[in-house]
Amino acid sequence: QVQLVESGGGLVQPGGSLRLSCAANGTAFTINAMAWYRQAPGKERELVAVITSSGYTHYTDSVKGRFTISRENAESRMYLQMNSLKPEDTAVYYCNADLSIWPDLKRFTYWGQGTQVTVSA
Repeated sequence: QVQLVESGGGLVQPGGSLRLSCAANGTAFTINAMAWYRQAPGKERELVAVITSSGYTHYTDSVKGRFTISRENAESRMYLQMNSLKPEDTAVYYCNADLSIWPDLKRFTYWGQGTQVTVSA
């Protein structure tokens, strides 16, 4: 079994910064890709940023230039540095991981429990 544990959410003023962290714990696995999604009240869950095993990154247009996704491979951790936060960034942020589980290397998708980010004056 694999668990994704998120941390780092909270309340911040517009223009402020937060850093989200996601740790993948459990049985032996290989990370294919990890991503951050978010879901605002009354809206569908949307992809924020993704990083693949090769280091390729992709961001949704609304966060480009403000958010940075990164990974520490040795510790199976992923981060989302969020700068210049806006009220419209308010949402529950979810960690997502595409993993191949040893020994059969079957691929599964896992989700974290979510962490609240609120941007308000």
